[in-house]
Amino acid sequence: MPKRVLATDAALELIELLKGKHGPLMFHQSGGCCDGSSPMCYQQGDLIVGDQDVLLGYIGDTPFYMHKNQYDYWKHTQLIIDVVEGRGGMFSLEGVEGKRFLTRSRAFTPEENAKLHEKLNM
Repeated sequence: MPKRVLATDAALELIELLKGKHGPLMFHQSGGCCDGSSPMCYQQGDLIVGDQDVLLGYIGDTPFYMHKNQYDYWKHTQLIIDVVEGRGGMFSLEGVEGKRFLTRSRAFTPEENAKLHEKLNM
């Protein structure tokens, strides 16, 4: 089964660093105007997850959510969370490290989409 979200080694290293400093974490793919469409990293529980949020999966044992409305646009893509130098979202924990998480994506193949669709209908 293809994963809806995964992370590069650099992202996983930064997640481990942040866990060491802040404890359990969570991600939410922002769709807001201020931070664009950035993966936002919070201490687990600092952002209340609602009924309209979709759990896409886990990266580094950390849950990754996206609002349902945004998911409807991204559901045909695999999100690949990476890290680049620079300042990211002002509320995301990695900002003080001089790095920011970045979402890259690729379209699922027709075969992968079929498998994901099968899973939904089970």
